[in-house]
Amino acid sequence: GIRRTHGTAQRQAAPLLPDDLRRIVAALPSSLAGTRDRALLLLGFATGSRRSELAALQVEDLAFVARGLEVTIRRSKTDQEGKGMVKPVPFGHPATCPVRACKAWIEAAGIKSGPLFRSIDRHGNVGATALTGHSIGRIVKRAAAAAGLDAAVVSGHSLRAGLITAAVLAGRSDREIMAQTGHR
Repeated sequence: GIRRTHGTAQRQAAPLLPDDLRRIVAALPSSLAGTRDRALLLLGFATGSRRSELAALQVEDLAFVARGLEVTIRRSKTDQEGKGMVKPVPFGHPATCPVRACKAWIEAAGIKSGPLFRSIDRHGNVGATALTGHSIGRIVKRAAAAAGLDAAVVSGHSLRAGLITAAVLAGRSDREIMAQTGHR
């Protein structure tokens, strides 16, 4: 309300474009946390999801199908009634394939059900509770910094902004983009 009254400009998150994402994924360690972060970043970009949507994902929301993956978003900022939507994610290049990255994370973490993206303690133990939207934002910033990108201009929203920007540059229609991201 104060921002609306006094008129403050919102800070725009810099989009993470496919080249940036490839650079970030290549810089991730081969540890359990690196496996989780790879799946988180690639799935976040491929679905154009908000941080809160990624944090709310359950293993049961993923359906591995012949063409890739179908991700059910149960509730979002623009879907307060909880009708949900399904976002298709096709197979991609092996180094940056969100489908393969999600499978690898689920197998490495030994997750059968419940929250998809979870905390990992310093001893490499996977937690039972979901990451928060804020922790997802910190993961994006940390991964960008490790790849030599300016973490000050990157945020959790950079994945969503990156997909939209890349889709526009590739000549996708507004309707196609809106169908994937859930924009109205």
